[in-house]
Amino acid sequence: MAHSYTPGLKVLKSTEILKERRLPLKGQLECKTGDSVKPDDIVAKTDLPGNVQMINVANQLNIDASDIENYMIKAAGESINKDDLMAETKGLFGFFKSSVFSPVDGTIESISNVTGQVVLRESPIPVEVDAYVKGEIHDIIPDEGVVIKTNGVFIQGIFGIGGESRGRIKTIVDDRNTEITAEMITDDEKGNIIIGGNFIGLEGFKKAINCEVAGIVVGGFNYYDLDEILGYTLGVAITGSEEIITSLIVTEGYGKIQMSQQTFDLLKSHDGKFASVNGATQIRAGVIRPEIIIPINKSAVSGEQSKETLGMMVGSLVRVIRSPNFGKIGTVKLLPSELRKMESETLVRTASVEIDGDTFEIPRSNLEVVETD
Repeated sequence: MAHSYTPGLKVLKSTEILKERRLPLKGQLECKTGDSVKPDDIVAKTDLPGNVQMINVANQLNIDASDIENYMIKAAGESINKDDLMAETKGLFGFFKSSVFSPVDGTIESISNVTGQVVLRESPIPVEVDAYVKGEIHDIIPDEGVVIKTNGVFIQGIFGIGGESRGRIKTIVDDRNTEITAEMITDDEKGNIIIGGNFIGLEGFKKAINCEVAGIVVGGFNYYDLDEILGYTLGVAITGSEEIITSLIVTEGYGKIQMSQQTFDLLKSHDGKFASVNGATQIRAGVIRPEIIIPINKSAVSGEQSKETLGMMVGSLVRVIRSPNFGKIGTVKLLPSELRKMESETLVRTASVEIDGDTFEIPRSNLEVVETD
């Protein structure tokens, strides 16, 4: 059967998920293969080297660089606290001394009798990596991290902001075509991951942040509202490091677009269950999509695991990612092998897609596969 490779999104109700949890540099692991872990459990930790402070002691004391060690109170390798005396001249009869104090807590890394500079290394910065999802340790990456295996629901979005978060799924709309308004969000939603329909506006998102909502999953969002939320223009499509309480995952695209029926029904069926979400997005080489993971018991997982997608084929479920029909989902009916001429006079490969009972001929580059199970 003819098929065409087209990147797509996953909407899986039952699959095996492997999550790699890795330290930024080598450190210490807190678990072993086979251990059961919860989302907040620390699985690895390390210390990042502190920032470096350069202090021109010779200049401040008005001495020759070659004489610096004669005036140092602390030696290389010694720890020092903020405002501790680091170097001092003898003065005249004990008076009129010049002194240099440490600007930070840290360690004296080196003293140069050539430049007269003292290098201070600030205290190490502790880094801990948690499990993020409930599961078990599937594999160990020596001194670096672990791979966690869990079984459950796996849904990818189009775009997101905010990093990793977790909470209970709470559907606050009746259908997938309903907008989340500020009035729908109350203090009772603190720590929850709320599921909406087609849109959430700026006021609604601000209310969610004030109520300390863990995450929002919704069909569409206004791109220009991101400036107000983040305080800057999002120029590069790499997100996840934003310092906001509430992670946002957009499943369909920018604007008011109803969430796909399959995604909405799947999330609603797991209302009240604990989930992990991550708004991190990278739309370039090494694509990263925002995700929702809902662990379920192994007994609830069907024995048939999701199959690896081979690309676009006849019968594939696809989403249109360009106007017209932007955001709509349909089924591929035909993949013509010959090139077709579009209105722009360009020759492209197309797909015949059935959407709401009508068939459209759409360039394959304007489609993405929705992987389901």
